[in-house]
Amino acid sequence: MTLPHETITSPSNPRVREAARLREADARRATGLAVVDGRRELSRAAAAGVEIVEVFLDADAPSDPARDAWLAPLAARGTRVTALASRAFEKIAFGSRNEGLVGVVRFAARPLDVFHVTADRPVLVVEGVEKPGNLGAVLRTADAAGIAGVIASGAGTDPANPAAIRASLGTVFTVPLAVTTSAAAIEWCGRHGRRVIAAMPDGTLLWHKARLAGATAIVLGSEARGLSPAWQVAADAGQISLDTVRLPMLGIADSLNVSATAAILAYEALRQMDMP
Repeated sequence: MTLPHETITSPSNPRVREAARLREADARRATGLAVVDGRRELSRAAAAGVEIVEVFLDADAPSDPARDAWLAPLAARGTRVTALASRAFEKIAFGSRNEGLVGVVRFAARPLDVFHVTADRPVLVVEGVEKPGNLGAVLRTADAAGIAGVIASGAGTDPANPAAIRASLGTVFTVPLAVTTSAAAIEWCGRHGRRVIAAMPDGTLLWHKARLAGATAIVLGSEARGLSPAWQVAADAGQISLDTVRLPMLGIADSLNVSATAAILAYEALRQMDMP
């Protein structure tokens, strides 16, 4: 199967420049578009109902009938398919992860007021997690462990970052996700009766001693700054119910990667849910 498409040869072409700019946060915010590397990630976006605006192909890559068969239904629904000569394609592709296919999708994080999740399963709340790879890994964990959803709070968090999309393996499109402020996340937890379990180096309980299953919000702060004091202030004021948990640190490091901590706590919550 050969898809009808146009071919662009110049890396200075306006459409190529616009797609390349989507690797910058300002361009994503201004357009509501994001760039997605890889067929798996684009497939999950399409399956989730995300609009695939355009797909760029490496014109100099070997022909791929399976890829073309996958693209045909998208093209039939209005996705533009454009082939780029190698120099033009390299301008928008992501280094060594170049799969010969890059997509532009209409995607931005949803606000908290449209965040609808199962009431009796935990949610993960990450605060101030700026590294997109960490956010993507947290979303992968949420997907794998059956977490109800993820709330990303605090400044600097951008789920539409191509690195976050890639690290999530496309689960950013399928896991219920909201981006908001810390104050709004705290208010949401209180309003929905979520017991807040905050991971801290000096937490009161060992991670497996806390009741993580059920209507909980498992909260993790950034590696650099930890969790903001706002959570404890809200607990002291009776706005939320808060327990703190810790993971043993037996080596010289004083903290775990936030995505590793999220995985440990999420799977402990799953273990508790599965206990007879």
